[in-house]
Amino acid sequence: MESSSYRSVETEEHPTRQILLVTGLSGAGKASILRILEDLDFEVVDNPPLDLFEALIARSGERLAIGIDVRSRGFKTELALKHFVHLRNLPDCAVQLIYATAEEDVLLRRFTATRRRHPLVSSGGILPGIEREIKLLAPLKAEADLVIDTSDLPLPELRHLIEARFGVSSEQGLSVVLMSFAYPAGLPREADMVFDVRFLKNPHYDERLRPYTGLEESVASYVKKDPFYDKFYEHLSALINLVLPRFMEEGKKYVTIAIGCSGGRHRSVTVVEALAKDLAEHITQNQSVKGPVMIVHRELARQGLTSWQWAVPPLEKDKITYKNSQDKIS
Repeated sequence: MESSSYRSVETEEHPTRQILLVTGLSGAGKASILRILEDLDFEVVDNPPLDLFEALIARSGERLAIGIDVRSRGFKTELALKHFVHLRNLPDCAVQLIYATAEEDVLLRRFTATRRRHPLVSSGGILPGIEREIKLLAPLKAEADLVIDTSDLPLPELRHLIEARFGVSSEQGLSVVLMSFAYPAGLPREADMVFDVRFLKNPHYDERLRPYTGLEESVASYVKKDPFYDKFYEHLSALINLVLPRFMEEGKKYVTIAIGCSGGRHRSVTVVEALAKDLAEHITQNQSVKGPVMIVHRELARQGLTSWQWAVPPLEKDKITYKNSQDKIS
């Protein structure tokens, strides 16, 4: 029989409470994400016993973030999944699972630098604990709504990412992230819409252009001279301008549009930059669409060449003043 303590007194057509479950690998950034969410006025509870979930949900306000990981008392992957699925089925709650991950060598380096003990290792090396935790939490990662790889992600960019997804007020509108990426590096798990531009002529095969990126005019001009570019871009832009107002009408708060190519350096970067410029102009001129627009070039960021930036900044009143200062992801 389903426990009544999970139920809200009121049941409305739209969810009244936003509940975020934050989990992931030790050292991958869960604590940092929770601190950022606290700055965004979420009520934050870290590592409560799983059998206290009912009480937490019953007494929560409109925005609650719960941190869970292998240190949680009574933690079992299947039990955590059971709670998550149960919450997702509640009519008055909008529930999302955030999973923080990082490459093994990055996690090992972070543990070594801080001299912390891995929670799954009582003695000896850290790497066996990391490998065990990856396998243990794999089912949670598979169910996650947002997977954040912090391997090459500086803390300010992590803040921007969380702010773009969860820090936008109802007055702010729809938060849009435009992302370029490389297919061999994997699809962005957070993407809502994905477009493939590998059919465009590749500057990589021009030795003069290969060292540069789509941020340079020479590369962008080369890509845009492809005979298929104008027709494709016209349809792509029209589709995005068509669906964004509908997303807003449906109450969607954020959307990530990902553009992929082979290396994530030339064609996808060119298209994202063009979309960002046109979308900024569209938002300025069209009252049916409003909200901040953020640009990230995933592969360039991983190489230290770019960072997150605003094409359309958030409203001044929605910019975050961070109470929790820290220098590194934890």
